[in-house]
This record gives sequence, C-alpha cells and structure tokens, in this order.
Amino acid sequence: MSFHWQRVIGGLSGCMAVGTSAYGAHGLKPKSEVYKKTFDTGARFQLLHSVLLVATPAICGGGKTRIPHVAGAFFSIGIALFSGSCYAVGITEDRNNGKAAPIGGLALMAGWLSLALVKR
Repeated sequence: MSFHWQRVIGGLSGCMAVGTSAYGAHGLKPKSEVYKKTFDTGARFQLLHSVLLVATPAICGGGKTRIPHVAGAFFSIGIALFSGSCYAVGITEDRNNGKAAPIGGLALMAGWLSLALVKR
C-alpha cells in the first residue's frame, strides 16, 4: 500500500504550522491574550500531529495492515478541524468559530487509539 498521501499532507501541514506559528508570534495582535493562546494551541497541535502523520506508516510497520491509513485519516481530519477552529477563534476573536474543535479533538484521539491497537 502507498502512504505517499500521508507524507504529502503531513509535509504541507507541517509547513503551514511553521507559518502560522510565525504569524502568531509576530503578526497576530488580538485584544485579549486568550485568543493568542488559542491560536498558538492550534499551531502546536498542528505541528505535532503533522510529524506524527508522516511517521505513522513507519510506526505501524508499513503496509501490512490498514491501520496506517485509518490513523492517518483520523490525524488529517483532526488537524483540519481542531487547528482550523483554533485559528478561526484566534483571528476572529469569536469563540463561536471554534465549534468544530471538539470533533477535531476526538478525531486526534481516535488516531492515537488506532496506533495503540497496532499488532506487530
């Protein structure tokens, strides 16, 4: 099985995480520090899970099972929903824009549980 998609999405996501971290450190000027922390949390989670997305096939032992694809899908969805919601809240300073964050968090947790269930 090919895991090329995980390397591509993980690499692009990691690049975006570095860019958003730089924006959060130098360009984001929210009225409240709470919104900056929310934005920074999104960037931190995106970078961590982007690295994990790229590493998932190796952690799972390659193409012997579908687990790398399942975990990768959960991590991809989780990154988009959780970090995307954090970015939206941080930029707009409106907590109503963060309603997808819990779903994204659950997807990230499901990705981690998928890794825990890998049988080698």
